[in-house]
Amino acid sequence: MTNKGARDYVRMLFAAASREVPDKQGRISIPGSLREYASLTKDVVVIGSMNRIEIWDPTARATYSEEQEQKFSELSEEVFPGF
Repeated sequence: MTNKGARDYVRMLFAAASREVPDKQGRISIPGSLREYASLTKDVVVIGSMNRIEIWDPTARATYSEEQEQKFSELSEEVFPGF
């Protein structure tokens, strides 16, 4: 992927991102459009992603993790050979 392609991808990926400020009790609200997009209902999974957090539907996160496991393993070997 070219640098331009990567920039375009990131731009589209984060176009729907939302910056939220915690309330006095440390809670954040998730805009309805993002709850709908992520199929969030009651339970969620919160993960750290560099300097951001991601909020996932638990089933969607488990499916994604399973699908990415082999790719991650291959990439790890490329980035850290023999590790």
